Amino acid sequence: QVQLVESGGGSVQAGGSLRLSCTTSGFTFSRYNMGWFRQAPGQEREGVARMNILGSSISSDSVKGQFTISRDNAKNTLYLQMNSLKPEDTAMYYCADTLRWTFSPGNYDYWGQGTQVTVSA
Repeated sequence: QVQLVESGGGSVQAGGSLRLSCTTSGFTFSRYNMGWFRQAPGQEREGVARMNILGSSISSDSVKGQFTISRDNAKNTLYLQMNSLKPEDTAMYYCADTLRWTFSPGNYDYWGQGTQVTVSA
């Protein structure tokens, strides 16, 4: 069955970095666009970066220049490099797959369980 498993979250101080991974199985990873989302308590799920099957990517304005999405099709894995982290980046981070090109969560098919990122001031 389709599985997406995020890892790499943790607690860091402001200014620090983390690299999230999303290991996938059960579908042909290279044929799907992929996205990273985050959700803080009491807030809606927000798309932060997405990458298509050709390797082109878009980041949200809130993380542009700060977060970098990448993928390794040989390893069926999606990454999110997060630099210069701020307390407002604190959230649960999720990866998901889609055949569309959008940040709308409703257009993504399968989701991981999430990995928590906590940034202290």
